Amino acid sequence: MTEFTNYLEQTGLSQWVRDSGSLWSFPTILFLHTLGMSIIAGGSAMISLVVLGFWPAVPIKPFARVFPLLWVAFGLQAVTGILMLLADATIKLTTLDFYIKMAFVFAGLIIVTRIRRQIFENPQIDRVPLPGNAKMLAWASLGCWFGAITAGRLLAYVGPIVEGTR
Repeated sequence: MTEFTNYLEQTGLSQWVRDSGSLWSFPTILFLHTLGMSIIAGGSAMISLVVLGFWPAVPIKPFARVFPLLWVAFGLQAVTGILMLLADATIKLTTLDFYIKMAFVFAGLIIVTRIRRQIFENPQIDRVPLPGNAKMLAWASLGCWFGAITAGRLLAYVGPIVEGTR
């Protein structure tokens, strides 16, 4: 694994992200990653809170428009996350925190997909009670995104400091 992670860190792209010092390298990538995270976590939280009944007088169906935005934000997250990972692959790919973060992210995506399918694809959504597991899915979604954000933030403090990545 060390050879592979060393190779990743020596590519021109990863060296540019890590070492260039340009505003357009690591700082912009980190900003875009944070923006994507805020859209995913915020959008998912909004959907979860609606499902949990925090706005009982508001129809649920219009919130379905948030789902495409979540997928765009996930694409942004994936691209920027890979770029940041390349810059510090040896440390990040060998720490448990990285894999915990990824587990929360993928669990969150699976849960958001289940919420869309089981709740928002029902044409009777605002006329019949929500499915029995709707609140459980909403709480699980909130927990996953909280866990992903926490693990991701802690990831910045794992391993030795690599110049330009903190």
